[in-house]
Amino acid sequence: MTLIGWLQILLFCGIVLALVKPLGGYMTRVFSGERTLLSPLLVPVERGLYALAGTGERDEQHWSAYAASMLLFNLAGFLLLYALLRLQAGLPYNPAGMGAVPADLSFNTAVSFVTNTNWQNYGGEGTLSYLSQMAGLTVQNFVSGATGIAIAIAFIRAFSRASGKAIGNFWVDMVRATLYLLLPLCIVLTLVYVFLGVPQTLGPYIEATTLEGAKQTIAVGPVASQLAIKMLGTNGGGFFNANSAHPFENPDAISNLIQMVSIFAIGAALTNVFGRMVGNTRQGWAILAAMLVLFVAGVTVTYWAEAAGNPLMHAFGLGGGNMEGKEVRFGIALSSLFAVVTTAASCGAVNAMHGSFTALGGLVPLINMQLGEVIVGGVGAGFYGILLFIVVAVFVAGLMVGRTPEYIGKKIEAKEMKMAVLAILCLPLAMLVFTAIATVLPSAVASIGTAGPHGFSEILYAYTSAAANNGSAFGGLTGNTPWYNVTLGFGMLIGRFLVIIPALAIAGSLVAKKTVPASAGTFPTDGPLFVGLLVGTILIVGGLTFFPGLALGPVVEHLVGLNGTTF
Repeated sequence: MTLIGWLQILLFCGIVLALVKPLGGYMTRVFSGERTLLSPLLVPVERGLYALAGTGERDEQHWSAYAASMLLFNLAGFLLLYALLRLQAGLPYNPAGMGAVPADLSFNTAVSFVTNTNWQNYGGEGTLSYLSQMAGLTVQNFVSGATGIAIAIAFIRAFSRASGKAIGNFWVDMVRATLYLLLPLCIVLTLVYVFLGVPQTLGPYIEATTLEGAKQTIAVGPVASQLAIKMLGTNGGGFFNANSAHPFENPDAISNLIQMVSIFAIGAALTNVFGRMVGNTRQGWAILAAMLVLFVAGVTVTYWAEAAGNPLMHAFGLGGGNMEGKEVRFGIALSSLFAVVTTAASCGAVNAMHGSFTALGGLVPLINMQLGEVIVGGVGAGFYGILLFIVVAVFVAGLMVGRTPEYIGKKIEAKEMKMAVLAILCLPLAMLVFTAIATVLPSAVASIGTAGPHGFSEILYAYTSAAANNGSAFGGLTGNTPWYNVTLGFGMLIGRFLVIIPALAIAGSLVAKKTVPASAGTFPTDGPLFVGLLVGTILIVGGLTFFPGLALGPVVEHLVGLNGTTF
């Protein structure tokens, strides 16, 4: 580890923290229906979209109606994207003549982008046309990100309102998230990326002649516009197969920094939105503090492990850090930071090969996802995910002190606990059950690229990434098979919607409860004690659930590596 490396990490953290208050304040005004600088331009568009949806900005929905609207909208998005991929060969804006995407891969890809996972069992520049990339994937990047933000805002209203039956309107929240937040920021980011050298064109691929006289096809296309939303919306689906390790998607250290900040910006700012809407910004800062404790710990372990290098190399007298699978222009520090950032959030973008990390370096991205990606998390998804853990944490605190658990004046009772546990347990259900089946199914085992515990980690990482709606891959696993395309798709659906529906049910239950004034016996939830309780709850739940699986993969790989064993 070097001083320069740590300074780069501190610079990233400082920029993210500096954006929390201004971005959080702007988002609060947007979702409260207040006037912003963009209102004169966007209000007519906003009202037109409401008219098309048959609703109005003052119309509100019960949690069940909110959930039904969300599910119907996402079902329509899935069907449209699936049809676009299957009919790609006969549609325009296909200068490379890409053929129709196979049925199982179309299913996997459509589910992937609708659920904000963006798992890629395909090579973007070699599989998809410009139309599929823009009208299919990029559009879903916007609306899937907006869906996550909408769910988080609905959950926040449940705590901020004294009593009632409605938690907002899905159509209004989604439209505002897209028009006032994602779209303006992405326009600015797209221009910045173009300035930095990222391609943005509808022209054909470029034919070049090398110095040896060979012909080479250089893929280009509408890259910058997709890059902007894939990062800001924590989607991660790259235009190129190499994702943010490709020089056209990530030309230099400046673009790398912008991409990492984009991944965390909205998720971190939502904690400030929460504090503002419940009338106590200290509550938001406490949640962000818990996130940062886990994030800094993850960065420290990963950076240390990668800087220390592979113990097998030291056995042969070869020192130095682990540069395998990393871009020289980013080095160990920025590769480690990017890996932790992208798995702490539900963003599958990568600038290095996670499968080439050391055993302990690869362990941290796995844990980040298995904890539900609540360390900042995906846009909206990370915040309502950590609220579920908060429900569990305050319930445990209530049991310890013998009082009825409450949070922000809302009593946490049996119904809320049942829904929170259901949402939390659905992730290990998808991650571990599918992994267990794949490890004994010969056709699934045949897809792994490495023997021994690392091969097990490839399978575990794939299903963990899918159910956590992350989309990054360990590498080495041949995922484009009917088995993995279908089962990973179902894992994504479970990880997305079996978390959202219980979360909305909790929101519907809480919003109907009257706010109880704080008393001398109320457990304070805006100080260090609560931060420690929340961090402990997240780690204990994750540790008890996933440690056996991790022990079979990266933990044993590290231990046998210390003994010089190879596979």
